Order: sequence, then structure tokens, then C-alpha cells
Amino acid sequence: MKPDFLILGNGAAAPARDIPVYEIDRFLQGIIDAVDDGWRISSWFGVPTPGGATLYCVLSFKQDGQIGIMAAEAGLSFTSIAGLCPQASLFEREIAEQCGIVPEGHPWFKPVRFHRSFVRGRDAWGRPEADPILPGIMDFYRVEGESVHEVAVGPIHAGIIEPGHFRFQCHGEQVFHLEISLGYQHRGIEQALMGGPHPKSPYMIEAAAGDTTVGHSQAWCMALEALSGCRVPARAEALRGIALELERLANHTGDLGAIAGDIGYLPTSSFCGRIRGDFLNMTAMICGSRFGRGLVRHGGTGFDLGAREVDEMLARLAEARRDLTNAVDLLWNTPSVMGRLENTGALAPDLARELGLVGPPARACGLALDVRRDHPFGIYRVAQIPLVAGHHGDVCARSMIRWLECEKSLDFIGEQLLQLPGGPFRNPGGELAPGHVTVAMTEGWRGEICHVALTDASGRLARYKIVDPSFHNWQGLSIALRGQQISDFPLCNKSFNLSYCGFDL
Repeated sequence: MKPDFLILGNGAAAPARDIPVYEIDRFLQGIIDAVDDGWRISSWFGVPTPGGATLYCVLSFKQDGQIGIMAAEAGLSFTSIAGLCPQASLFEREIAEQCGIVPEGHPWFKPVRFHRSFVRGRDAWGRPEADPILPGIMDFYRVEGESVHEVAVGPIHAGIIEPGHFRFQCHGEQVFHLEISLGYQHRGIEQALMGGPHPKSPYMIEAAAGDTTVGHSQAWCMALEALSGCRVPARAEALRGIALELERLANHTGDLGAIAGDIGYLPTSSFCGRIRGDFLNMTAMICGSRFGRGLVRHGGTGFDLGAREVDEMLARLAEARRDLTNAVDLLWNTPSVMGRLENTGALAPDLARELGLVGPPARACGLALDVRRDHPFGIYRVAQIPLVAGHHGDVCARSMIRWLECEKSLDFIGEQLLQLPGGPFRNPGGELAPGHVTVAMTEGWRGEICHVALTDASGRLARYKIVDPSFHNWQGLSIALRGQQISDFPLCNKSFNLSYCGFDL
């Protein structure tokens, strides 16, 4: 029987003592049962204790817009449920790495970010304290046989992309398996946030994934506002929504151009590279930063829009819509392009659901998941954006989802600019309530972003957990490559376009 959760609305807070604490076996069975009933794991993490760790699991249920949280005390080990619940796999590995406890029986028990645990002298893999831990040093899965060969790529890549190691097991050109190893730029952001919020904390959050500054900042501010009882002015909620959709537009446009570039179709690639800059410049109109730095702040926004800027942004939006439509229509109207996108890197809906995928890769498989609709927050409580989903789960579907979402975002921004509420754009923040918990979820351009905050008896952050959408989706990219030509990897990789630093934190 599924245990009871502490049920929270998105961006709501409650006393931490209200979180039900179960025996570890019932806790684990509860996760399995909840996922079987249609819930998904949005976050699962541990807080180290002298005897092991306190585990907290956050599950979300889109039908009722509910977010449930429960806890359990674990010793130095617990039974892995990754074999029964694949979306739990990476969370268990992360708990092992951070807390130094072992998920017994984990089918893929390897480090995630290659760092020491939060507890000095405790290591889930028994690595000596004196030995350095280097990223990518582990046993990789191997396939043996005649004509089977291994291709290793990275961690250093051509161009300016971030570091990550990809190891392919191939038969000729066909990929049997792809293993992805990250952790080359782990920055310890979650540990640095403990004891906060500090003056530098907002800047750390903005750097969690640099191309998702607004998405992560929105979740951070929602968490602080819930814990401090701060009400955000309506004008600030609208400005935050505009900025979030501009961030989506800039990145989706860049991705559409990059996908075109990866198949050598240069017209759309060139046009989208320039149009992406137009959307970034619109964000800079609001706050002076093309990536939205300094815009979303505790209690509202750091900047406002004047009437002249509103008129100018509306004119720029109309121009960008026309240019983007022309550039992307070239893709859909070119048979050789469509032939390259269709049936490449396809994922089945059931597999995507089991892996816990989010964002455009999930919606391209037909999974109707969108935090803006399922757990509405901020301006999306009163102004909803229609959800778009595909069916085929391939590169074509992931590309089409991006274009359709661009259209919806353009409509949304135009509407918000025309009816921008009056009044202040920021209220005083206030102190955080002691001994409380909150869960804040937003829909970044890559998908669901989940932040969980726990405060101590003095109202400081005792634990702050960040789950970037990339954390859910890297495994999806790996599975999408199975049975594909190895030459399809760049195209599949670009159609997911996951964040290395958002994963590494």
C-alpha cells in the first residue's frame, strides 16, 4: 500500500516535522508503488547522519497537481530499487556519492560526479582517503565479440562545448550501447548553499546552468519566497514569465539552427544563429544581461520595463517571429532534411516514461508533461500556455516540439506585454522560517526544474537540492542511440541538447 505523503502545492512551504518518516523498506516500496500509480520522482536525496542518512523523496503527480514528500532513516546501506524503477537509478548513485551509503544490488553502481562524500572518511566505493578521485576513472560497460569495437569520445571536444566522456560499443557502424560519464566540472554548488542564503547564493544559482539562468533563478526565488511568506507583485510575475519564455525562445532557436547545422543545412543554421541573438538581446532590454542575470530576485524582479521598452519589444517580437518562421519553414519544406530527421534516435513512450524523461524529449514521445500546466506557478496560474506533444520520439519530433513551443511562447509574451500589470515589481524578501521544507518546480526550456529547501532551527539552509532536467534526460540520450549509426550521434545529441554543468552542479 502506498504510504501517505506530505502534500504540497508547487512553491508552498510546511514544517519539516510534518514530513512522514517511514521504515526504509516501506519507504522504498512506497516509491515503487507511487511510480506504478503514475507519480514520477522529481527529486530524491539524502542528508547525512552519524549512522547513515535521512532520505527524502519528492514525487509529483500531474493529474492532481500534487507534490508529495516523505522520508526514511537509512543506515550505511539500503536495498536498491533501480532494477524495478529505472528512474530511481541515477538518484541512488547520487545518494551513494554524496552520503557515502550503498544501494545494495544496484545494477549500475558507479560514481556520478567523482567527488568525496559530504561525510569525511565515508565512501560508498571504499576508495582510500589519500587517493585522488579523478572523473571518468571507472569500469565502463563493454561488449566483446568479433568485429565489435569501442569508440571513445571526449572529455575534450572540438569547438567550445563542455567536457563529457562518451564511450560507444559498436558493431561496424551500429551502436550497441553508449555509456556517458560526466563530472568533469563539478563545482559543489549544493554544498556551497548550505548555511545560506549567502550574498553570493543568487549568483551561484544563476550559474547552475548558464543557459537556464531564469529557470533556476525562478525556482530559487520561489523557494525563498515560500519560506519567508513573501508575496510577489503581479507585475513581477508577468516579467518573470516573459523572461522565462524569452529564454526558451533563444535556446530553442539556437537548437533548431544547430540541428540544421549538424546535417549540413546551412541556411536555417545561419538564420537561427542570428535570430537567437535577437531573443537574447530582448532579455538584455529588461535587465542588461542577455542571459537574464540579475533579473529574478527574492520578492520580485531586479528590473522593470517602461512603456517605451514595451513598445520596442513588441516590434522586435513581430520581426523575430517573421524571420524565425521563414528560417524554420525551410527545414520542413526540404525533403532531404526531413529524410535525415525522421526515424533517427527514436524513443518509445513507455521507455521514456520508465526513464522519467522530462521536457521536449518527453513531449516528443507523447508524454504530456509540463510544469507550467501540471503544477502552475507564478504568471502561469492565470495565463496558461497550451502544451504541445509529438508521437514519434525521434529527432524530427524533438525538433518540431521546439518550433511549436516557440510559437506558443511568442504568443504568450505578446499577450503579457500588452496587459502588463501596474504596481511595484518587488516586495521586501524577509527571513526564512526555521525548520521548514519547500519544493519549487519550474518548466525550464529543457524541462522540469526542481529545487527542494530544508531550513534548520535558525532559519538557515540545512540542505538545498537542485535537479536540473538534464539529470533525468542523459540516460534517454544513451538509450536513443541503441541500434543507430554512430554517425547519428551528433544529431541525436543536439536534439536533446543537455547541460553538462546543470548535471554536474
